[in-house]
Amino acid sequence: MARKPNFVFIFADDWGWGDLGCYGHDTLRTPHLDRLAADGRLFTQFYVCSGVCSPSRAAVMTGRFPAREQMHGHLSDHEMNQARGMPNWLDPGAATYTRLLQQAGYRVGHFGKWHLGNGPGAPEPSDYGIDESFVNAGEGPQLEFARERWAPGLRSRSSEFIVNHAMRFIERSGDQPFMVNAWLNDTHAILDPTREQLEAYGDTGPQLVDHPGATAIYYAAATEADRQIGRLLDRLDELGLADDTVVIFSSDNGPEDILVRNAAHSGVGSAGPFRGRKRSLYEGGVRVPFILRWPAGGGPRGVVDDATPLCAVDLLPTFCRLASVEPPSPLQLDGEDMSDVFAGATRERRTPLLWEWRFRIVGHVLNRSPMLALRDGPWKLLVNPDRDRLELYHVPSDPMELDNRARDERRLADELADRALYWQRELPAGPVDAGAGSNAYPWPRAAAR
Repeated sequence: MARKPNFVFIFADDWGWGDLGCYGHDTLRTPHLDRLAADGRLFTQFYVCSGVCSPSRAAVMTGRFPAREQMHGHLSDHEMNQARGMPNWLDPGAATYTRLLQQAGYRVGHFGKWHLGNGPGAPEPSDYGIDESFVNAGEGPQLEFARERWAPGLRSRSSEFIVNHAMRFIERSGDQPFMVNAWLNDTHAILDPTREQLEAYGDTGPQLVDHPGATAIYYAAATEADRQIGRLLDRLDELGLADDTVVIFSSDNGPEDILVRNAAHSGVGSAGPFRGRKRSLYEGGVRVPFILRWPAGGGPRGVVDDATPLCAVDLLPTFCRLASVEPPSPLQLDGEDMSDVFAGATRERRTPLLWEWRFRIVGHVLNRSPMLALRDGPWKLLVNPDRDRLELYHVPSDPMELDNRARDERRLADELADRALYWQRELPAGPVDAGAGSNAYPWPRAAAR
C-alpha cells in the first residue's frame, strides 16, 4: 500500500496576492517562498471564503461556506459576537479535516493563530481533532508571545516560535503520517520588526527622518516570515520527508487597509493588480496566493497555473481523498475534491463559489463591494440583496473588475443574481450594518441657506 502523504499547511495572515516575489512584487523579498513555487506549482486563481480571518479559517477547516454557520466576521468578545448574530466559536461537533485525518491515523498539530473561538467556555483545538497545539487568539496551550503580545522582542519572533513548534512536532512523528497547521500571525497588524529585520529595507523609508516608513515595516515582517518558512522547508529536506509531504502556502484574506488604526504604520500589503483589500468581495479581498509542492504527487515543477480556480473549501475533500478518508455521507460540502489538480491536472471547477459580507468596508470607495458575490466559470457576479449595484465581470479577461458587463449580458447577470439571492435566503438571518454594500461618497454639497 502506498504511503499516505503528510500535510503542512502554512496559512499566513493578511498577505495580499501580490506580496511575494514570485507573484510579481518588485521590492518585497521572499526567496524561500519563491523557491517553494519553483519546486512546485503557483496558482493565480485561489480564493478564500471571506475577506476576514475567522470565517475564512472556518471554511478551510470545514469545507463549507462560513455564512452557513453564521460565521460572518472575525470572532471577538462574546457580547460583540452576539450583537452581530454570530456564535462564539466554531462548532466543535463540526466535521473538520483535522478530525477526519486524526481518525484515519494521522498525527495532527496546530501551531499559530487560531481565531476560531476564545473566552469563557471556548473549546480548545484538541476538541477539533488536534493532538498537539500552541496557539494565540484561542484557548489551550499558548505560544510564547500570546499572553504578552506586544512585549519588546516577542511579536517580531512570532513566526519563529510557530515554526519551532511545528518542526518539533514533525520530528517526533516518526513513521506516523502527520498533518501540521502552521498558521502565522505575520503580517497582521500590529507589526513590530526589530532593527535588524528592518535593515534590509532601509532604502524604502522616508528621507531625512529617523523612523522607518510603512513599507519598511511591512516588508521586514513579511521577509522574516519567509525566512522562518525557509527553516521549515529545510527541516523537511533534512528529515527526508519533502517528497512525501504536501506543502501549501496561502493567506486568510487580502491585505489590510492603512486606514485601519492598528495598521496605520504598516498597511501597505499588495493586492497585486486587483481591486479590493481585506473585507472586500472584489478580487483583492478574497483572491490570495496559493503555492503547492508535492513531489511524490507527480505534478510538474515550476508551473504557473492561470486556469484552475481553487478555493479554501476544496481543502477538506482534497485532503481526505489523498489520505484515503471518506467524509461522513450526510456532510454537505461546498468544496470539491481537487486531488487531480494537486497531482498536476489543470481544469475548471465544477462547483460555484459564493460569498456574503454583512458589514461596511473600510477604505477607498473603489474597494467597497456589494454584499453578495458569486463566481461560476469565468463569470463573477456581485449584487446587493435588493438587486442594487448589479455587477458582472468576466474574470479571465478583466481581473481588475473594471468592465461591468451586466448591461450587455443582462440575461446572464439576472440568472446569476437569482442564484446568489436564493443562496442568501437559505442562510441564517442576522443583523446587517447600515453601510453594508454601499460605495457612497460624501460628495460636496452647497451649504443650506
